[in-house]
Amino acid sequence: MNNIKVKVKDLSLRYGTNLALKNITMDIPEKMVTAFIGPSGCGKSTFLRTLNRMNDLIDNVTIEGEVYIDNINIYDKNIDVVNLRKKVGMIFQKSNPFAKSVYENIAFGPRINGISQKSVLDEIVERSLKQAAIWDEVKDRLFNSALSLSGGQQQRICIARSLAVNPDIILMDEPASALDPISTAKIEELIHELKQDYTIIIVTHNMQQAARTSDLTALFYMGDLVEMNKTEIIFSNPAKKQTEDYISGRFG
Repeated sequence: MNNIKVKVKDLSLRYGTNLALKNITMDIPEKMVTAFIGPSGCGKSTFLRTLNRMNDLIDNVTIEGEVYIDNINIYDKNIDVVNLRKKVGMIFQKSNPFAKSVYENIAFGPRINGISQKSVLDEIVERSLKQAAIWDEVKDRLFNSALSLSGGQQQRICIARSLAVNPDIILMDEPASALDPISTAKIEELIHELKQDYTIIIVTHNMQQAARTSDLTALFYMGDLVEMNKTEIIFSNPAKKQTEDYISGRFG
């Protein structure tokens, strides 16, 4: 097993009085793909957002417990949240490129971080688009609007934009749920490539996708972490009846 990148201890989260996550404890290894599965509303996306403090942006949320990334508690009051989100990139369910050119989408983060030299930006843009497996499709359209691309291409632009600031961890919240099967296959292939260099955590409602792309799978149900193990064990020989029932389609 690879080194542990993220360590979560007794994490609970409330929206007002509603307890959405209950005492979650888990270890997430680096440079592997960890998938969160479970029925809608079970807490998997909420939990994903605790890993880069996106829930801080929601009113009336209280969080207890600890989340360590590289042995640093990200809920410590001295943490620079902007730096944290640079290190922990997020890809959303709906691709959300800026209404700018492909080039400006990718150069946006590096510019904010003080990089202004054109040759350096050119290099980052090319590298990020290549890593996101979309360079060949857009290299002659770098100054066209990213919004003129197909949905699958837009999602890969968003992945490239995330890669441009050199994250360690990439969170993906149902990144292919709005895409056609061919674009989905490209995103899955890309996830497989990216785990050589990044720790990837993906929320998916598609169990086949979890089985195809992930090394570890965690099942959430009503705010609880039911079970987490190697993906092939979760799908072939789960320890909990609840996991077996969910995977065989008996509920959820």
